[in-house]
Amino acid sequence: MLIREATAADWPAIWPFFHTIVAAGETYTYPRDLDEATAREMWVLTPPGRTVVAVDDSGTVLGTAKMNPNHMGGASHIASASFMVDPQCAGRGVGRALGEHVLAWARAEGYRAMQFNAVVETNAGAVTLWKSLGFQIMTTLPEGFRHPTEGYVGLHIMYQQL
Repeated sequence: MLIREATAADWPAIWPFFHTIVAAGETYTYPRDLDEATAREMWVLTPPGRTVVAVDDSGTVLGTAKMNPNHMGGASHIASASFMVDPQCAGRGVGRALGEHVLAWARAEGYRAMQFNAVVETNAGAVTLWKSLGFQIMTTLPEGFRHPTEGYVGLHIMYQQL
């Protein structure tokens, strides 16, 4: 697996799984009916943000991540990131590879920490992965997320000092 900068040519491969994940409404705080143009604008970042893709040996996009300062000004020393893995590629280590890549990027860029603002507590795979990479749940906003089948569930803020 190779992780590289995303290009405009990658978006047609990202959009189908991005759309599927967002429309399911189980893991992202994005509107479930998010249109493609808005999704692309939100996901494909310009500096100081960065968007990458994980590809296999044939160049197939397996997943993607975006990374950026979590806030501006006096809080711009804290990074954040978001991840999407094609559900057809689950269990192949794509999320872990992207997570490790993002953490290495944040360290190299001089960020002091990374914060995830909204990890849905029922997203057990993500919570387990982020904990295994050194993140801690700092707090949980009770009923902070309306899950389509579980109802109101908690929304974790996760953090790691770099």
